[in-house]
Amino acid sequence: MAIIKPFKGVRPPKQFVKEVASRPYDVLNSDEARLEAEGNEKSLYRIIKPEIEFPAGKDEHDADVYEKAAENFRLFQEKGWLVQDDKEIYYLYAQTMNGKTQYGLVVGASVEDYINGRIKKHELTRRDKEEDRMKHVRVTDANIEPVFFAYPYNPEIDAIVSRIILQEPEYDFVSADGVGHHFWLIGGDEEINRITGIFATIPYLYIADGHHRSAAAALVGAEKARNNPDHRGDEEYNYFMAVCFPDNQLTIIDYNRVVKDLNGLSPDEFLRKLEKNFVVEPAGTEIPKPRHLHNLSIYLDGRSFSVTAKPGTYNDNDPIGALDVTVTSQLILDDILGIKDLRSDKRIDFVGGIRGLGELKRRVDSGEMALAIALYPVSMKQLMDIADSGNIMPPKTTWFEPKLRSGLVIHKLS
Repeated sequence: MAIIKPFKGVRPPKQFVKEVASRPYDVLNSDEARLEAEGNEKSLYRIIKPEIEFPAGKDEHDADVYEKAAENFRLFQEKGWLVQDDKEIYYLYAQTMNGKTQYGLVVGASVEDYINGRIKKHELTRRDKEEDRMKHVRVTDANIEPVFFAYPYNPEIDAIVSRIILQEPEYDFVSADGVGHHFWLIGGDEEINRITGIFATIPYLYIADGHHRSAAAALVGAEKARNNPDHRGDEEYNYFMAVCFPDNQLTIIDYNRVVKDLNGLSPDEFLRKLEKNFVVEPAGTEIPKPRHLHNLSIYLDGRSFSVTAKPGTYNDNDPIGALDVTVTSQLILDDILGIKDLRSDKRIDFVGGIRGLGELKRRVDSGEMALAIALYPVSMKQLMDIADSGNIMPPKTTWFEPKLRSGLVIHKLS
């Protein structure tokens, strides 16, 4: 059963929240972060992307860059841009995008639950990325950014949330990308105890986004436990910060592929090979949105095609075999184009659906890429089935929007 706890969050006073809050560290590069933070001394990028404090070209993995993160975290607290709450509480974080709002509880999630598999994963993590985030957690002694969890819908939690949102939010603003961010403090003992108790009846939590941050936070927590001769199990480092959303409120959007070349084939030769396993229908010059599972869109040579996998090419009884990314990887990328490893092959790139199908067309029309493949998005049920079966999704399968804003609250480990 899921173990969670409230915590004394470190967060910006109301008047500073818009200046402090930022996009997550991994959705933009150093140059983009430098540009977004320009003229804003309070930007969280100075803690989560501290290489922007150095001349351009500085290696973000240098020891003095991590030290700068810790120094800036201290500085933000000294200057009163981040202040710690004096009581352990929960927080409610809502996001509004395209007229739809999703409500997540900000909690301390259990390191032990992560290690024992009660917090379920659906992606492989890379050791170098884990190590980078571990260094950041160690040096700041905090989870500066939250991870994004899902839990099976629970009507009792919904009822509590419905009462909380009738109150005045602590923060309420719209970020530059048009997403609304609304944030409440949950400080009543009765509500706190009830939330903790309800989560204790939920068998599993699921990582939606933030596998590397989750792994890093849990590994540092376990490391601190090993190094503490007086370890009891209730110390703050036994928990890491997560925002938990009910599964029925979340939307996964498409995560598409673009490929540099056709492996020596002409466009028509490629299409003929495609017809072995797919029904291929011309669809004009604009890329159509895939209509259903096992239907995808192909764009090459200025032409679009609606492509449907033939029965027998997928296995809907197998959580992994049912995924269109699996079908595409095996029958197009591997069989026809010779791309064996999505993690390392430089001929392929991935485009989050938030950029739109026009971005796929642009990258092919520009000559940068030869082929675009638009996929039907994975469902939350598919994600949870895969996590429950102990399987791992292929790389670059899920894209969640909106992304959590960083800097609304921070969790200190001691």
